Amino acid sequence: MNQSSPAPVVERVDARHRYEIRVGGERAGLTAYRDRGDQRVFFHTEVDDAYAGQGLAGQLVQYALTDVRALGKRIVPVCPYVAKFLKKHEEFADITDPVTPQILDWLDSQGD
Repeated sequence: MNQSSPAPVVERVDARHRYEIRVGGERAGLTAYRDRGDQRVFFHTEVDDAYAGQGLAGQLVQYALTDVRALGKRIVPVCPYVAKFLKKHEEFADITDPVTPQILDWLDSQGD
């Protein structure tokens, strides 16, 4: 019999500047950001190997970008995964800003 795993839950963790996706209470992945004025700069997305291939990164990023819109902010996709996601999901094009050298320099100066 096929055990259905619990539905993934995504939450914004402001203290850590990231969104996390959890499955059965375990953190399965995250997408990290820094805020620069009204821009939310996404710079890293990862999903634990144990949860790979379940479409969790897509669910995570979809939630994060929807949240950014709800907050009235803009998206800057430094993270390659977020950039790739945005190419397939043009509904976010109106709130997406280009990645510029200035943003990359700023991000470098933020530390981790």
